[in-house]
Amino acid sequence: MGVPWFVLQSTGSAAKAGIVAFCTMLPVVLAALVGGPVIDRIGRRRVAVISDLACGAAVVAIPLLQFAGVLHFWMLCALMAVTGLFRAPGETARGVLLPTLAERARMPLTRAAGLYDGASRCAALTGSAVGGVLIAVLGAENVLLVDAATFTVSAPLFAFGVRGLPEAQAQPRAEPMSLRAYRRELGQGYRFVSATPLLLGLCLMTLVTRGLDQGWSAVLLPVHAREELGGSVDLGLLEAAFGICALTGALAYGAVGSRFRRWPVFTVAFLIVGLPRFVVAAFTDSFAPLAVMMAVEGLACGVLNPIMATVMYETVPEELRSRVLSATTASFQLVTPLGGPAAGFLVDSVGLSSSLLAVGGAYLLATLCPVVFPAWRQMDSAGSPW
Repeated sequence: MGVPWFVLQSTGSAAKAGIVAFCTMLPVVLAALVGGPVIDRIGRRRVAVISDLACGAAVVAIPLLQFAGVLHFWMLCALMAVTGLFRAPGETARGVLLPTLAERARMPLTRAAGLYDGASRCAALTGSAVGGVLIAVLGAENVLLVDAATFTVSAPLFAFGVRGLPEAQAQPRAEPMSLRAYRRELGQGYRFVSATPLLLGLCLMTLVTRGLDQGWSAVLLPVHAREELGGSVDLGLLEAAFGICALTGALAYGAVGSRFRRWPVFTVAFLIVGLPRFVVAAFTDSFAPLAVMMAVEGLACGVLNPIMATVMYETVPEELRSRVLSATTASFQLVTPLGGPAAGFLVDSVGLSSSLLAVGGAYLLATLCPVVFPAWRQMDSAGSPW
């Protein structure tokens, strides 16, 4: 939340906040589109460490340039683009190791996916709660210094944690790296997704919802907190309420999720996650109703990622995971860069309330897909088509 609030605080423009979000997310898509084979060639451990160090360097440069009085808007956009460029390969490199680590720990994949998502939720929860308070106390620039420091902690922790794990090292290939070999390996990931209706459906629906979520988190919710609520503290508390309940939902699903059919749980949860928060924000200017709604939404949201991760890991063979997960990440994020600018310009054009209702209506249509299309029922019998 540090960067969106920094932009709103320094420029006062929702549209500029959306532009920064666009510059952050576009490189994520580009890196995911072409990065799968590179992750296998360089090694998942090395890619994850490089990702953390590069992101940390880019984030720390923002407040340093601001303190020096030389930070221009284009520099902020460029630095956030660097974080986006390295973010997707790092996330993919860490994520594809989950089934291997679960097997070594003799842990069911569903539980491992729930714990992995729970750890991510816990980090988001801590960051939101602490970040909201720190912004009010220290200012957004100083909070970005703290944010950058977290990357310098993450890199050595991951490097130490997966040392000696064969799957984390560079994968040997029969043929040397060449443009032809790279194109062939890259195409394998996209062909696998297109040959699997369930994965294709997940990609298409998530493509839409991630873009709408980006508009919510980068523009709509911060603007609502600034104009209707109590500012950065309320924003942090709202995101903390969501994070606590999302963490609870993820851990609960990891513990007992294997007892339930995935398709109905996923479908109901996604319907809860979509439209309701936008409606509540559009029709209330007080903190409590939105906090309750985001808590309920968090519980539902907590089960989504573990279900999707489990389905993907069960469907994709280990030797293709870097390439397929890069392809799915690219498809998930393809529209995401447009979410921030679109929401920013929408708010500036028609106002906050109308923008919330329009985005919420689009979200509802997207989340009806698992109800309408039969391929989604294959979530309960996921398996590789190859």
